[in-house]
This record gives sequence, structure tokens and C-alpha cells, in this order.
Amino acid sequence: FWHNRIFAMPAIYRRHLRERRGAVLTSPSRDGALIAATMRCFGVASVRGSSNKRGPAAMLEMVEWIQSGYDIVVTPDGPRGPRYRLAPGLIRLSQRTGAPILPIRIEYESAWVFHKSWDRFRLPKPFSRVRVILEPYQTIDPAADGDTFEAERQRIEHLLNPDHETD
Repeated sequence: FWHNRIFAMPAIYRRHLRERRGAVLTSPSRDGALIAATMRCFGVASVRGSSNKRGPAAMLEMVEWIQSGYDIVVTPDGPRGPRYRLAPGLIRLSQRTGAPILPIRIEYESAWVFHKSWDRFRLPKPFSRVRVILEPYQTIDPAADGDTFEAERQRIEHLLNPDHETD
């Protein structure tokens, strides 16, 4: 799911995915520490890292979690964007582990949009309906590289942006 829809995930997890065991990838920043602490309240561990800080160590840690039977939760356009653009790390993680990707789309019937944040963070308004779409699991060709890798990345990105949402 996208970074700007993260607000709804703890409630979605509690209501629909409680039986899953997992860890969430959070940045090593103060914001990431806040997310990690919040997720601990829901019984979810965290892996601290991003593409520009602790990247290789975080990748190794996520591989270990997956090999131990856990899910890894990733906002593939975070922590700094660009918004709605899937970074390659998720595809590489799936290739390394053979784990499928579960694209989750979160749509708010009505939300406040914070236009000054890089991701245009969305906060659902009270009593607004939240629609959660769990796309089918997606497998990634472990041998994909070059143009084939980019096609796989675009395929998953499109599943998360079916209407080419770019707001």
C-alpha cells in the first residue's frame, strides 16, 4: 500500500489480518520510530531502514524475517517518494526470497489531504468509508533483470494505481 494511506493500516490489520505475523519496514528516522512504536502496540515488529540509510542491512533482516515465516509490510514509495512510484526494493526482496507480493489498495470515501507533505498524506474524515482491496498475490520472476525487471516493477505499481491515480 502507498505511504499516504498508512493511517488506516493498523485498523485494517486488527480487523482483517490479525492472524498474520509480520514486521513493517520503517525508516530509521524519528517518524519511523513513531511508526515502529505504534506497530508494536499491535504486536507487529519493525525492520528499520530505507534505500538511503541501512538499506543492505534492512534487506538482509527482511530476508531473515520472511525465511522465518513472517510477512513484511512495505510502503514502496516511502519514505520520501516519489508518490505512487514503486521503488525497486520490494521487487528485489520478492526475487531473493520467492515470497509473493500482496498489493493492498486503500481508498477513502472522504479524506483530508495534506498538500504540503511529499506524499499528500490522507487522513480519513470521521465516518468516512474506507475501502480495502486485497489484490491477488503476485509472484516475481527471480531471473528478471533489465527490461524484464522494469516490466515486473511497473506491473505491481499498476496494480496499486489501477486508475493511474497521480494526485
